[in-house]
Amino acid sequence: MLSPLRPGELQKLIPAVATGNQFSAALGDPRKILQRVMIATIGGVITLLISQSQVASRFYAVWLIVGVTLLLYVLWSPIIEAGQKNSVLRSYPFGAVFDGQIGDVFTRERIENRHEQANQRGELELVENRRTWMILELIDEDGYLAQLRFPMEKKHQMIKEGQRIRCVVLSDRSDFSKISALSDAWLPGNRIWVGEYPYLLRPAFEELCQRRLDRIRY
Repeated sequence: MLSPLRPGELQKLIPAVATGNQFSAALGDPRKILQRVMIATIGGVITLLISQSQVASRFYAVWLIVGVTLLLYVLWSPIIEAGQKNSVLRSYPFGAVFDGQIGDVFTRERIENRHEQANQRGELELVENRRTWMILELIDEDGYLAQLRFPMEKKHQMIKEGQRIRCVVLSDRSDFSKISALSDAWLPGNRIWVGEYPYLLRPAFEELCQRRLDRIRY
């Protein structure tokens, strides 16, 4: 079942400014964090050194501000990245709460990254880092809706076919004949959230579902 969102509800469920959960998700894995730290350190230190050579110049203040900004890159870059993700879903003209079931559950191996590494003989070989992703097929009384994909964790082993699932669906069409995007999803039976990225303000979404949907049972 699709319950269309009223004007302004989508903006209340998906914030313009990154939340703490969204900041953590955008910050990334240790490798991505290290890349951010290196950019901040190298860029910030070089720019601050340049600023010291420009003390007598009218551009000193500009170089100083740029250097401090780069040093804080680790903090503001995830905020901007999260805000961009949010803005993509907020830009869709039509949104609805999906209340349905999991039609199928399966997993796939996904290559996260590749890199060359020397083996014991000193020869370079290609090493692939793989991660298991869980895929849920969402269905309701009208049939198949879409697939939701996310990295699998131990807590996801309890997810089974037939369980109730709720999320926000986005579309360019008022009749939702074409689904353009999905938010993260709430499994009320297991009381867990799933998804690749935490788009929704979760307490607000759970409250909305309680007001609109909890009177309905399959």
